[in-house]
Amino acid sequence: MSYLLDANVFIQAKNLHYGLDFCPAFWHWLVEQNQVGKVFSIEKVGDEIQAGDDDLSEWAKEREHDFFLKPDGAVLQRLGDISQWATSNGYEATAITTFFQVADYYLMAHALANGYTVVTHEIPSNSVKKIKIPNACVGVGVKFMSPYEMLRHEQARFVLGAAS
Repeated sequence: MSYLLDANVFIQAKNLHYGLDFCPAFWHWLVEQNQVGKVFSIEKVGDEIQAGDDDLSEWAKEREHDFFLKPDGAVLQRLGDISQWATSNGYEATAITTFFQVADYYLMAHALANGYTVVTHEIPSNSVKKIKIPNACVGVGVKFMSPYEMLRHEQARFVLGAAS
C-alpha cells in the first residue's frame, strides 16, 4: 500500500507528537518510506508547508522534488471526477469553491488516479459548509486512514537507542 499525506499530518506532527527537534525518527521514517515508494505527498501540500518559515518548511524544501508529487495527465483527468462528486452532493457553493482552491482537491485526484491511500487527521462530517477529505474519499472510492493507522499498518518503530 502507498500513501499520500495531507498537510495536517506534517503540521500536527511538527507541533505535537513528533517535533523535528525531539522525534527525528518519525521524519527519518517518512524519508525512508518515500525512498522505497510508499509515502508521498503532493506539490500543493509542499507549497503550503514551504510557505511557512520554520523547521518544517526547511524539511519540505529539502525534499520537494522527491517527496511532493507533481500532477500528471492521469491526475488532471481525475480532477473532473472529483469536481463532479463535489458539485453533486449538496455542499454549499462556498464549500465547493474553497475545496477547489486548496490542496485537498488535488490530493484526491492524485489518490484516485494512482490508487494511493490518503492519510489525514480529518474526520468525516455531515456539514454542507466544508468538504472534508474523508467524505470525498468515500464519495469517490479512495481509501483513507489516520497517521496512526498508517504507522501501525506499516509497523513503524521509533525506539530510543541504548542509554550512555
